[in-house]
Amino acid sequence: MNLRFSDVNSVQTELEKRSAPLALVPTMGALHDGHLALLRAAREKVGPQGTVAISIFVNPIQFDRPEDLSSYPTPLDHDLALCAKEGVDLAFTPEASSLYLPDHSTLVTESLLTNHLCGATRPGHFDGVLTVVLKLLNIFQPSLAIFGQKDFQQLALIRRMVRDLNIRTEIIAHPTVREPDGLALSSRNRKLTPAHRADAPRIRRALLAARDLSHTGEQNPQTYLDAARHHLLKDAPSDFRIDYLQLVDSVTLQPVAKVTSPVTLATACFFDQVRLIDNIQI
Repeated sequence: MNLRFSDVNSVQTELEKRSAPLALVPTMGALHDGHLALLRAAREKVGPQGTVAISIFVNPIQFDRPEDLSSYPTPLDHDLALCAKEGVDLAFTPEASSLYLPDHSTLVTESLLTNHLCGATRPGHFDGVLTVVLKLLNIFQPSLAIFGQKDFQQLALIRRMVRDLNIRTEIIAHPTVREPDGLALSSRNRKLTPAHRADAPRIRRALLAARDLSHTGEQNPQTYLDAARHHLLKDAPSDFRIDYLQLVDSVTLQPVAKVTSPVTLATACFFDQVRLIDNIQI
């Protein structure tokens, strides 16, 4: 990869020269093996003659905690080296001023799927996510865009936006990539202390323990939630806390009264100030 662009006009000029199909992988950088899996999937989808593009942009308007934005890792040179190794064709690395004019006043807001999970505990977060994703889709006009399933609610919202706004981009989900001990890969993992990193797989173990109840034919949502909560909190560090733990319909993202169709058990947990999310299909 030898092409990097930091402003909208230059990247669009380059895109006009590029071969279709085009696959876009939007990221906030601090790339890990999960991101690299998305890039490899993108190449597989478009083939050697197609174009794989990545955006690396820490989107300021999706952060609900200023300290989270200020501490977000930004190893850009390392990220670009990884992109080159993966054969990415071009990278878009804008400054915030390139995407948001000083007096910008338009945001994308979704009014149903954001009512629970991260949407309930991070006000304004998904307005920022959807706004920047729509901007990227407008800039790149990609044939397809690939997102990870770890961000379950984000993926559902992007699909809903694409459907509702008649955007001609196929949204592809990629399975969550995990460490050998089950922890979902995340750029935030590097902010964990060694003790917290060793303990963090409790999140995956709790979700798996709850899912195992489905083998008994259990249909009571509270039974799943109680099981997951028990495993999350058992012998947990003193600075561990659950931000949310919810069981929702996998399509509508609304809480269910009875488990009779596919549902998703999703959680967000804090280790001190580091917030991790994960989910499992039931």
